[in-house]
Amino acid sequence: MKTYKFVSWNVNGVRAVDKKEALKWVDEASIDILGLQEIKAQAEQIPASIFDKEYENVLVSSSAIKGRSGTALYTDITTTLEDNCRGVDILDEGRINEAHFTLGDKDIAFFNVYFPNGQSKEERLVYKMEFYDRFLDHCEALKKEGKSIIICGDVNTAHKEIDLARPKANEKVSGFLPMERDWLDKFLSHGYIDTFRHVNDDKPDSYSWWSYRANARANNVGWRIDYFYVSDDLKDHVKDAYILSEVMGSDHCPIALEIEI
Repeated sequence: MKTYKFVSWNVNGVRAVDKKEALKWVDEASIDILGLQEIKAQAEQIPASIFDKEYENVLVSSSAIKGRSGTALYTDITTTLEDNCRGVDILDEGRINEAHFTLGDKDIAFFNVYFPNGQSKEERLVYKMEFYDRFLDHCEALKKEGKSIIICGDVNTAHKEIDLARPKANEKVSGFLPMERDWLDKFLSHGYIDTFRHVNDDKPDSYSWWSYRANARANNVGWRIDYFYVSDDLKDHVKDAYILSEVMGSDHCPIALEIEI
């Protein structure tokens, strides 16, 4: 059995975190797969100095509109990097990396995803919900092919009241709307596991995003909107899942998953 460590982080601009040297900790962290979201850069704009480690496989998905969205995946696992999520990311916003690899007896499809935010206007909320459904359909099709699924990223929704500091004040805010939370219920009902809750049960005050306003991070007035999910067949292989709240540099902090297989 071997333990594999995966880390996910919405960096809110990879060039911004590079200026803060906020990714240098990666060099000492022994990460097998690193997924970054909201990099806000084309592949050629990602500074070579973000960390010193040279990963064998790198997949960058950039938005058609420069300076927005974008995801980047780094891994040393022998991997087939896929570019078949056009049917999910139909606006070409650079929201998904997909990688296929084998761990033990498991044929895995790994996703690094920056799900849409629905707060700006009604059309974006509609798009967010449609994106959710298209992504679920894509994962379900891969499961029918025999794939095990691992998903990381910024889901842009807090699932339960325990997942944000002020649930009552945010009941009518996108990110905690009933329709968004109901979709997460539906998603889990298809056989996916929220690994943090699987490991930590009802641990309170556990957040991954804080507003830059009103000293929210210092006061831990946050939301847990970043997740690692696995398909049910990987549940018994989950060794640990945790939040790296001490890592600064973005309005999000990294989250981690350890799989033993």
